[in-house]
Amino acid sequence: MENEEDPVKRQQILDARARNISHNVRCLECGSQSIEESQADIAVLLRKLIRDEIRSGKSDKDIYKKLEDDYGETILYAPKFDWQTAAFWLSPLLIAGAAGGIWPYGRHRQRTNVHLLALNLTRGVPLTPKRKGNHVGHSYPSTFRNTPNIAMVETLAS
Repeated sequence: MENEEDPVKRQQILDARARNISHNVRCLECGSQSIEESQADIAVLLRKLIRDEIRSGKSDKDIYKKLEDDYGETILYAPKFDWQTAAFWLSPLLIAGAAGGIWPYGRHRQRTNVHLLALNLTRGVPLTPKRKGNHVGHSYPSTFRNTPNIAMVETLAS
């Protein structure tokens, strides 16, 4: 009984390994399917090649290496990380980091841009309601206090 189950169990393990490898290999003809899902002729041949390689005792890593050597790196769904692909792999992190730094800096500049506020006040541009609430009760330097535009803005603000 043990001898009957042993070949069956070995065949199940071989099939599971072959399916696992096949799910990670892109069909060269379809492009968007793995060779496990595809019914193209090349997919059928690659599935047979993978099963033959497993029967000959090769490891998964050796099989992936052989497929990559024969068909190029694009046959694998997960390309390896090396210096050539580092920019590809790290670009989302770089973009997120730049956005994460620029956005708070812009918000900070927007809130603390006193020079533009002072320039607008000297030109007679009225304060927005939000800015009025922030600046009520603040005194302006004496050089600005005597200009007609500031006096007009101060009377509008009160």
